[in-house]
Amino acid sequence: MLNSKEIINHTENLSILFVEDYEDLRVNIAHILKRFFKDVTVATNGLEALDMFKQDKDKFDIIISDIKMPIMNGVELTKKIYTIKPNQTIIILSAYDDAVYLHELINLKIEHFLKKPIDYQDLLKVLLNVAKIVNKMKLNDTKSVKNINVKLSDSFTFDKNKKLLYNGNNIITLTKFEMIFIQFLTNEIGKIYSNEEISSYYISQNENLDSANIRKLVSKLRKKLPQNSIESLYGVGYRLVPSI
Repeated sequence: MLNSKEIINHTENLSILFVEDYEDLRVNIAHILKRFFKDVTVATNGLEALDMFKQDKDKFDIIISDIKMPIMNGVELTKKIYTIKPNQTIIILSAYDDAVYLHELINLKIEHFLKKPIDYQDLLKVLLNVAKIVNKMKLNDTKSVKNINVKLSDSFTFDKNKKLLYNGNNIITLTKFEMIFIQFLTNEIGKIYSNEEISSYYISQNENLDSANIRKLVSKLRKKLPQNSIESLYGVGYRLVPSI
C-alpha cells in the first residue's frame, strides 16, 4: 500500500485539471486530488477544459480526462491540447468499452491510463509515477532556462523566452504572425506541422490563418531567415531545420 506522505512529497507543488462529466465521480475524485495537489480545477466536458487550458497553457502540470464526454470527448481534447502544448502531461480514464478509442490515443503518444471503475490504489500509483516524471521535467526546464535559444545558423538564433529573432546581436523585426509561426515550429524541432495544425494553433492564439496565407507568410518569413531554415513538404506541411 502506498504511503500518502510519499505521494504528497511529489505532488504538493503541482496543479491538476480533472475532466469528467459524471458528477458523482467528478466530486469524489476531486476530493481525493485536493488532498495531494496544491491546486485542483475541474471541468465537466472537453470543451470547457479546453477553454480553461487556453487561458493559461502552463497552469496545469497534469490533466486527467475521461474519454466519453458530451460536447467534446477526451480524444478530441487531447488532440487540441497537444496542438497548443505538445509536451503536456495527460492521464486518460478508460472504461472497458472505450477500446475503440485506445489505438488513436496511443498514436497520440498517450502513455498514462487509468481504468474505470477507478481503484483508489491504482489512482495513487499513477499519480505518484506521473508526478515524478513531471517534477523531473520541471527540474530539467529550470536547469536549461538560460539555454532556450534555437540556433538557425552560425549567426541567427531565436530566443523562445523573449520571442525574438537575432542575427548576431541585432534583432530582426518580426510581425506578430511571423513570431507565432516560428514559436510554434520550435515547440518540437524537426517535427512536420500540417496546415491544419498550424491553423489550429493560430486560432488558439485568437488569430486566423488559412492555407493560402500560410504559404504567403512562409514566403515572406524565409527572406528574414537563413537559407533553408524552413522546410516545406508538399502536401504535408512545414518544419524548422536548425543549425547542427
